[in-house]
Amino acid sequence: MNLYDYIQISLTLFVLVLISPFLGQHIYNIFEGPKSRFKFLQKIENGFYKLCSIDPEQKMNWKTYSVALIIFNTLGFMFVFLIQIFQSYLPLNPQNLSDVSWHSAFNTSISFMTNTNWQGYSGESTLSYFTQMVGLTVQNFVSAATGIAVAVALCRGLTQQGKSIGNFWKDLTRSTLHLLLPLSFIFSLVLVSEGVVQNFNSYTKVVGLDKSVVSSGSESASNPQIIPQGPAASQIAIKQLGTNGGGFFGVNSAHPFENPTPFSNWLQLLAILLIPASLVFTFGEYAKSKKQAWSIFAAMFSLLILGLGLSLAAEYSTNPALSSLVSSPSLEGKELRFGTTNSVMWSVFTSAASNGSVNAMHSSLSPLSGGIAMLNILLGEIIFGGVGAGLYGMFLFVIMTVFLAGLMVGRTPEYLGKKIESREMQMVILGIVIPSAAILIGAGVSVVSSFGLSSLANKGPHGLSEVLYAFASAGGNNGSAFAGLSANTVYYNLMLGFVMLIGRFGVILPVLAIAGSLIEKKQTPQGPGTFATDSTLFIILLIGVILIVGGLTYLPSLTLGPIIEHFLMNQGLTF
Repeated sequence: MNLYDYIQISLTLFVLVLISPFLGQHIYNIFEGPKSRFKFLQKIENGFYKLCSIDPEQKMNWKTYSVALIIFNTLGFMFVFLIQIFQSYLPLNPQNLSDVSWHSAFNTSISFMTNTNWQGYSGESTLSYFTQMVGLTVQNFVSAATGIAVAVALCRGLTQQGKSIGNFWKDLTRSTLHLLLPLSFIFSLVLVSEGVVQNFNSYTKVVGLDKSVVSSGSESASNPQIIPQGPAASQIAIKQLGTNGGGFFGVNSAHPFENPTPFSNWLQLLAILLIPASLVFTFGEYAKSKKQAWSIFAAMFSLLILGLGLSLAAEYSTNPALSSLVSSPSLEGKELRFGTTNSVMWSVFTSAASNGSVNAMHSSLSPLSGGIAMLNILLGEIIFGGVGAGLYGMFLFVIMTVFLAGLMVGRTPEYLGKKIESREMQMVILGIVIPSAAILIGAGVSVVSSFGLSSLANKGPHGLSEVLYAFASAGGNNGSAFAGLSANTVYYNLMLGFVMLIGRFGVILPVLAIAGSLIEKKQTPQGPGTFATDSTLFIILLIGVILIVGGLTYLPSLTLGPIIEHFLMNQGLTF
């Protein structure tokens, strides 16, 4: 690493810390403020309620909120599924791409509905402009808005008293209209100025070096080159801001049409963590305590720095298996215009934020660097995590930490003046165990079945890492992949699709149940024996609980995958 690498890392983290409190306060005002600062947005919001016969002032308990959320997401799944299987009959398909297979459409519909954005296909050769825009980009907005709505509902449950945790339709609309759309519109224009494509042109025919003119249907021509285009910038903006991650093109943010310059790379890198980090301070506004927000932010930030430091150290260390061929660090699987540091930063940020976009191939990272990306996901996607999802996932560990601390001192645990009892702890355990079980069972079945192994390109510990990473990515609603695993098969499309559903709603429903339980409890004043949750001790305990509960759950699997691969690499052995 050189001086410029250290400057870039420091600048990125500094800007993140600087902006997050202000955006967090703005997000709070969006949900709890009386009116929007922009009257035309307020008029659009009111018109939407009237058009859909929605009463935005209707109070919802957690069960009603959950039903509305599930109905909306089910309709979104069906909508995207139908668009894909009837793609050839729909407009904006200049390449005349055929209908998507039922199992790939099933997987993709679940993937974008759950904010996972796992892609078992190459976008430019599979999906039309209509499918990309009306299907996937729309889901990028509303899936992110769903996560934010759940986080806000939990914030109300933790800090307010009553029976209602809010109105799902109102929270969803305000998330989309007042936050995600304005930010994405501005970001799209910035990306276009950097060279990200945004058009409806047919794919460009080019003349190869041998002077042969190549068209999209010419399979016999030598040196075939087809340059894909399309409305990419509008999707890239929300894919990063909404921690979605699904790329317009197959190689995602490594493609020069998605991520053309170092500045566009830095902006997208920052955008990945921007809203998740800001939502922590939105909670601080609800709690009327900035110290509470900073304590959670400090825990998240510490884990991010720890993972980034370890990943950079691993990637810049010498690989004995390649020492005679290339110098350290290896650039295999990385974009030369970004280099090693930018590639490692992206791998850590995207896996810490439930984003899933990549500007380098994670399978090409060193074993420990790839293992850090995997561990970030396996911890529950709570190191900032997805928009909304990271915050409510972190609160599961916050409540568990408070509960364990209460047991140690023989006092009834309480958080923000509300007692944590058996009902809340049951939901916390469910929210942590359900996705973990889905990941481990799915990966375990796949490595002992012919269906799972038939798609695997590598053997040994790296092959196990590829399978484990795929299920971790699905269960953690991340969407990135280790590559080397051909996942666009009936088996993996169905298995990963079901794991995505479990990973998403297996956490959301327990979280909403916690919000519904806590909002009915009275807040009691803090006494001399109350465990302070805005102290350095709490931050250390919280990090410890995350690493012990989250990390030890997957230690055997990680040992058989990236850890043993690291030791084999140091012995100069490869598979």
